[in-house]
Amino acid sequence: MRTTIPFDEITKEWKKDPAFRQEYDKLKPEFELARELIHARVRARLTQAEIAKRMGTTQSVVARIESGRNSITLKTLGKYAEATGSHLSIKLKAN
Repeated sequence: MRTTIPFDEITKEWKKDPAFRQEYDKLKPEFELARELIHARVRARLTQAEIAKRMGTTQSVVARIESGRNSITLKTLGKYAEATGSHLSIKLKAN
């Protein structure tokens, strides 16, 4: 007997609601940035704590950066990129 609903299933249902979908789509850039940051860390085979040490900050700050929910500066993105052995590249795409 299953007592929880997998997140993928519930978001699939929520996305059927136009109001939810509109708000969800507004957050797409934040989700993409969070995904890129986590991908860079995983590719570098580093933990959040190791990234934090390289950046001169704490693991909880790295967790907040990776959540995509907080605004971060280009300077911070640059430090994160350097800590993961990555190169920061910013692009503006036409709609």
